[in-house]
Amino acid sequence: MSVSISRSNDLPWSEIAHEFIGADHDGVAITFLLVDAEPGRGPRLHKHPYDEVIVVLEGRASLDDGTETREVVAGEIVVIPAGQPHAFVNTGDTPLRQIDIHAASQFETEWLA
Repeated sequence: MSVSISRSNDLPWSEIAHEFIGADHDGVAITFLLVDAEPGRGPRLHKHPYDEVIVVLEGRASLDDGTETREVVAGEIVVIPAGQPHAFVNTGDTPLRQIDIHAASQFETEWLA
């Protein structure tokens, strides 16, 4: 295996993010989203069977963990344990940019709402 380089804009786009799926890149053990969500956008309540780490780069969001909602802002890092329900929505008036790192080579999502 050798070093590979990908352009973020060449990664597949889903509703709010470019997706790097490790399984599609020589079986890399992580998957991540390069989120660029407009105000009012974000995924509904869901969970994963693995840990997720969110690095908020720009903007602000409302993070729902299934029991309470709190605000997260640029510069914060959110650690979501495996099996923990969560959702977020951009509550600012500028794009929300974050990196959502999934501890798996491909996405596994159970939608709850």
